[in-house]
Amino acid sequence: MLVILNAKATDEEVKEVTSRLEAWGYKIHISKGVEKLVIGGVGVPEINELECADVLRSLPFVEDVLIIVKPYHLVAREFRPQGSVIKVDDVEIGGQKVVLMAGPCSVESYEQVYETAKAVKQAGVRILRGGAYKPSTSPYSFQGLGEEGLEILSQVKKELGLLVVTEVMDPRDVELVSEHADILQIGTRNMHNFRLLSEVGKSGKPVVLKRGFGATIEEWLLAAEYIAKEGNLNIILCERGIRTFEPSTRFTLDINAIPSVKDLSHLPVIADPSHGTGKWKLVPAVSKAAIAAGADGLLIEVHPHPEQALKDGPQSLRIENFLSLVEELRAVAQAVGRSL
Repeated sequence: MLVILNAKATDEEVKEVTSRLEAWGYKIHISKGVEKLVIGGVGVPEINELECADVLRSLPFVEDVLIIVKPYHLVAREFRPQGSVIKVDDVEIGGQKVVLMAGPCSVESYEQVYETAKAVKQAGVRILRGGAYKPSTSPYSFQGLGEEGLEILSQVKKELGLLVVTEVMDPRDVELVSEHADILQIGTRNMHNFRLLSEVGKSGKPVVLKRGFGATIEEWLLAAEYIAKEGNLNIILCERGIRTFEPSTRFTLDINAIPSVKDLSHLPVIADPSHGTGKWKLVPAVSKAAIAAGADGLLIEVHPHPEQALKDGPQSLRIENFLSLVEELRAVAQAVGRSL
C-alpha cells in the first residue's frame, strides 16, 4: 500500500499515517520527492487492506492511497514515480549521465589491476570493476584471490582515487567485502540466494543486482525487493544476458528488458555486454544498443592481455579497444540526450 502526501506534509501528519499503518501490521518505508511524499506500507495487514485504504483516504492531508497489485512494492515505479538516482560518492547512477564501470573480470595481480585501472581512469571511468571472488561452473576453474584480491582493489582504489564494485558470494563475507568495496555486486548465480540478498540489504551499501540467466523480469524485481525490504533502496539492476536456444553467443543480452524494467521499476538499470555476448568483438555494438535502449550504465570487462586472462579472456576488451569504444559511446549517449 502506498499513501501519498504532499512533500510539505508536517511531521505530525506523517506520524499519524505511519502509526496507523504500524498498528495494522505494516512495515514502513518512506520516499520523499520534490512534490510528493510516499509512505509505503509493506506486509500482511491485520485487517482488510481495502478498509485500511478507506480509513487513510478519510484523513484530510492524504492525497491518495494506492494498493499495489504487483508482488513487489518497494521497487515498483509507483513507489517513486520520478525514478531513483543512486549516489556513490560523487557519482550518480540513474541520472543524466551514462556511467561506465570497467576493469578485469578477475583480480589476478596488483600489476594487472593497476595497469587496467589507470587506463580506464584516463578514459573518464570512475568505477573500477574486478572480481576477488569468482563463481565458476567447474570447481577446478579459477575461483579468485579472495581477501588478497580485495586488498589489491583497495590499494589501487586509494592510489588512483577510483570507486570499486566487486562481487560478494556468501552472506558471511558481506562485512569483509563492504570494507573494501563501494558497491556490492550480486552475480547471476546468486540472484535467488535470499539470505545473501537480505544481508546486502542490511549493509546499506549500494548493490548491483545481476539478473539470473534463467530469471524472468518479475523474479528479478522480487529479488530486488528482498534487498529493499531491509531498508536499502540503493539498488542498481544489471541485465547481463539470459540463456536461450541460441548457441552463437554465450548468453543473449535482453535489450527488451532495459526499457521494460525502467517502466516497471524506479531503480536504475545497467547492462553487462561482456557476459551478455561472451565475445569481445560483439561488446561495442551491444553496448551502443543498451545505451540507445535507455541503460543508465555499462559494466564492461577490460584486460591488458586477454589471451593471458585466468577467466573470461574471450569477452574482455583490450585497453586500446576500450578507449576507442568510449569515444563511440559518447556519440550514442549524445544522440539520445545523455552524456557519458
